[in-house]
Amino acid sequence: MSGLRVAVMASGGGTNLQQLLDRFPGREAALSSAEVCLVVTNRPGVGALERAERAAVPSAVVDPAAFDSPEAFGQRLIGLFKAEGIDLIVLAGYLKMLPPNLVAAFSNRIINIHPALLPLFGGQGMYGRKVHEAVLAAGVKVSGPTVHFVNEQYDKGPIIAQRTVPVYHTDTPEELAGRVLEAEHEILPEVVALIAEGRVKVVDGIVQISQQA
Repeated sequence: MSGLRVAVMASGGGTNLQQLLDRFPGREAALSSAEVCLVVTNRPGVGALERAERAAVPSAVVDPAAFDSPEAFGQRLIGLFKAEGIDLIVLAGYLKMLPPNLVAAFSNRIINIHPALLPLFGGQGMYGRKVHEAVLAAGVKVSGPTVHFVNEQYDKGPIIAQRTVPVYHTDTPEELAGRVLEAEHEILPEVVALIAEGRVKVVDGIVQISQQA
């Protein structure tokens, strides 16, 4: 019996996607709590597509610019995910805003990983190097990734998990980004496993994680 059917959306190289492919290989789905069944990007030729091909995972390029409206873009994605029987959508470096109809259709079934400790250093335009520059400019002493459910606002959904890494006064944005990325690679598969095990629920906008039985 296969586990949670996962779709991963990415816009770039897909290093977080690779962590999920390694942790939840489809060919061993009978032994796994989850299975990466589909990879979706908004751009052709990105590394995430190459990783999907190497893992023999189906992929699709769905460019929002090719649609007349956000609703039409959302309907295309909804149809794609429903056709594949997707249970959970993981945004792993996906840099486009999801249309409201997709978020509504998969309420509390879409998660995102953000490279800072939300609710700080998030929101529209806060991605990649910009996040780490803002962290360093603020002089905070810790940073790290946040995994959260996705709602209609950038980086505002209920927080599932966070992990801290130190911030040094000598850091460049690239050095801090590398340290945060290592933590991302650990925390994202852990959260997917928790969801696959049925241990994550949202109560009054707050995530609760039950202890392992």
